[in-house]
Amino acid sequence: MSSERVDAESKVSGNQANIPSRIRRELDIDDGDQLRWRLEDDGSARVEVVRQKSGTFAEFDGYDGTEATDVTTDHDAWGVDGE
Repeated sequence: MSSERVDAESKVSGNQANIPSRIRRELDIDDGDQLRWRLEDDGSARVEVVRQKSGTFAEFDGYDGTEATDVTTDHDAWGVDGE
């Protein structure tokens, strides 16, 4: 038997595994968060919790266009095609 500490265990069912409640609470994992898995050279696995973005601008990555803008004149017309 291994002498390493075991914090919690879960069972795999249909390629899915539950995250034990103790681990979810300790890591503050919430619905919508993602888990990023990494296999280490020694055969161990690391998991990083990627928090869900929320809020009005959660999906906004910023303006990446090449056209210069002037917020004082373009603000109200942004994204509106002129007639």
